[in-house]
Amino acid sequence: MPPSSLRIARSAISETLRYRPEIGAQGRLGQRIPIAVIDIGSNSVRQVIYEGLTRAPAVLFNEKVLCGLGKGIASSGRLDETAVERAIAALHRFHALGRQAGVSQTHILATAAARDAANGADFIARVEALFGQKVLVLTGGEEAMYSAWGIRSGFYKPEGIVGDMGGGSVELVAINGEIEGGITLPLGGLQLAELSDGSLSKAKALVRQTLKKSQVSWPGTARNFYAVGGTWRSLFKLHIANTHHPLNVIHDYVVDAKRFIAFCNRLVTKGVDNFAGIDAVSRNRRTLLPYGALVMSEILKQTKAQSVIASSLGVREGYLYSLLSEKERAQDSLIEAARDLSVLIARSPRHSDELANWSAMAFERLGVDETEDEARWRTAACYLADIGWRSHPDFRAQQSVSVISNAGFIGITHEGRAYLAVASYHRYQGLGSKVEPPAFASLASDRVRTRARLLAAVFRVIYLYSASMPGVIPRLGLERTGDDTLALLIPPDVAELCGERPNERLAQLAREAGKTIELRIER
Repeated sequence: MPPSSLRIARSAISETLRYRPEIGAQGRLGQRIPIAVIDIGSNSVRQVIYEGLTRAPAVLFNEKVLCGLGKGIASSGRLDETAVERAIAALHRFHALGRQAGVSQTHILATAAARDAANGADFIARVEALFGQKVLVLTGGEEAMYSAWGIRSGFYKPEGIVGDMGGGSVELVAINGEIEGGITLPLGGLQLAELSDGSLSKAKALVRQTLKKSQVSWPGTARNFYAVGGTWRSLFKLHIANTHHPLNVIHDYVVDAKRFIAFCNRLVTKGVDNFAGIDAVSRNRRTLLPYGALVMSEILKQTKAQSVIASSLGVREGYLYSLLSEKERAQDSLIEAARDLSVLIARSPRHSDELANWSAMAFERLGVDETEDEARWRTAACYLADIGWRSHPDFRAQQSVSVISNAGFIGITHEGRAYLAVASYHRYQGLGSKVEPPAFASLASDRVRTRARLLAAVFRVIYLYSASMPGVIPRLGLERTGDDTLALLIPPDVAELCGERPNERLAQLAREAGKTIELRIER
């Protein structure tokens, strides 16, 4: 082909890719159309593009620019002009990125800085002209409400007080099934640093004075404080690094409140520069970290919280959650995310469904009691049981654990992730006494590890009969024949699937369960 023709062909391909982004490509879930949320905060401007509007949305693209719109607003009453131009430049890029990603809708939210500044309306007008749509400028109450929606989206039956620390304000709201009220306080990192003239002792006095005037009551018996916002997420990153926690996941990281108060006070006193683990925090976040620690410590002390829980979700995800139907909101985010991975990676998603149903029956017949969370984790583990099949056999266990430890799951505790990891790891690696569990299995109790190992033993039997394909599992029975005896029932037309290896695995299941299980071909 002549060079000129080649250039024309390449140009045509380029235009097609640019203006017709792939929807439902391999690695993407079909029928989902990207949706974006832009969050214009006092410190950062961020765009997140999600795969679609779902109960467990996956992130296609995520970018933030720390513009510092709220810098100096406490003294001048205006958005910083340099920051405004940086924000507008970032938003131009976000607009182009949205077109490139095939975004169907962009929702633009603005918080404290744009709400409070004298020139905030002018800035918002420029943003609206750029995107050709309205910007939702949230009131303090709305900001608190969407933060609480974000916690409801990201946690299973949350109960406690939600705190969202931004650059300009802190929102506090109670949550226990329903969202109860909400207040906004002028204690954001940028605002507090300015009002205190950079003095942490002055900042502490301001925080205490402000908190005395404003309180949020606990909505129930659980005293959980859910922490939202970039500064507080950085604080948890530092705590994970400082304490050598074995799972580097921010979401649903739980710390005893008294221990966290001591940690925050130590950070304020010692400073960030030589603090062990500080490399885990980006340099852009370190300046405000002592203020975040100070506010956190004072809130936890005043509210007498018992546990503090990190959230990677906030206003953006809360806003998306509010757009879902009641039926969609009622779905379990963990199960939906695990099922999505099954559709994307497993050899047969229908097989995963069958495995989830059969394992529930098997645990009941084996006399294994489960808490509500344990039953959820077992179901999710069934959807994740085949995610390592494309890896080399020697590395399937490690690959599965790597996916589970790093996946963007919500609605699951760190102990729950340990359950998933143990079940998947031993499904591939075996259950022998010399097989060491994955490192972060230590986050699970003995009870949880025992149930995860038992599920792995079920996997190791069932996969040999099903060959990872649907249709056989529902036809296999498990019948109690005595107090400690059971029979695995095999229909005669699939009896040829029986053999030495399945029999060995059945004996292994019996040992894990502490039962006797015989094989019976039905007549």
